[in-house]
Amino acid sequence: MGDVSGLLIIDKPEGLTSHDVVVRVRRALGIKRIGHTGTLDPMATGVLVLCVGQATRLQKFLTGSEKEYLARVRLGLATDTHDRTGNPLSPIVASNGVMKHEIEAVLAGWRGWREQIPPMYSAKKQAGTRLYKLARQGREVARQPVRVQIHELELVGQEPMPLQRHADGTTDFSLRVRCSAGTYIRSLAHQIGQQLGCGAHLIALRRTAVGPFSLDQARPLHEVEQQARAGRVTELLIPLSQIPLPFPTTELSSVEADRLRHGQAILRTETTEGVYRRLVDTSGMLIGIGQVTDNGQRIQPCVVFC
Repeated sequence: MGDVSGLLIIDKPEGLTSHDVVVRVRRALGIKRIGHTGTLDPMATGVLVLCVGQATRLQKFLTGSEKEYLARVRLGLATDTHDRTGNPLSPIVASNGVMKHEIEAVLAGWRGWREQIPPMYSAKKQAGTRLYKLARQGREVARQPVRVQIHELELVGQEPMPLQRHADGTTDFSLRVRCSAGTYIRSLAHQIGQQLGCGAHLIALRRTAVGPFSLDQARPLHEVEQQARAGRVTELLIPLSQIPLPFPTTELSSVEADRLRHGQAILRTETTEGVYRRLVDTSGMLIGIGQVTDNGQRIQPCVVFC
């Protein structure tokens, strides 16, 4: 298939892990060098950014992107996984009396910087072991809280009844969340339930954006596989030079570009020490990533595309 490199924006289906998606795309493209920039639980759907070919070298620069979600929460029942795949922690607690203004008051307290304890059923490691492996053994260990930022958090749904009441005493509502990387929406749902005094868990989750990438750009997995079989997958790829990396661009002369390709630093006066730069040649083609060093007098190559 030639040199296939760039980003694939997948609309992940429910029931697959992020790794499952990577495996299927590897098989479809016949390429081993594929990775993703942020895990989605099997229950979740939506935007999954895959780095293909040489783009895997940019993976570390994309993993910290902000995320946006549409989450469906059910009040009245907490589970051990904090979502509908888990076991109930107690009988249903009637939530019919919880009002919209009470939920909004709790949401207001979550906006901004907060500390969040990772759930036991998560891929986070503790002493070298994934937490979910310990949870499956029936073990619960103390976890260090993680500092996360909730940029936007709002109740969404059709007025005047954004809350859906059920005969069993549970109540459903939807949230739109824009947050920092590393935020657990399952834990957020669980903690909202704790604050409201009735318990809660996540019943649906759709990731609508990762950094600058949105559902509008995402393609279903089956479509990507079909395009690959037809030899047309490059039509779905965002090429290396068009990837919107989150740092400034520096254009290099032909002499500087040649130095970069040989792994040599570029002597340039830049403004900020430590800042990464997107390095392009005179045609605008991405040829590397560099970092400003030596008090702004030098750009040291971090990634070089030959």
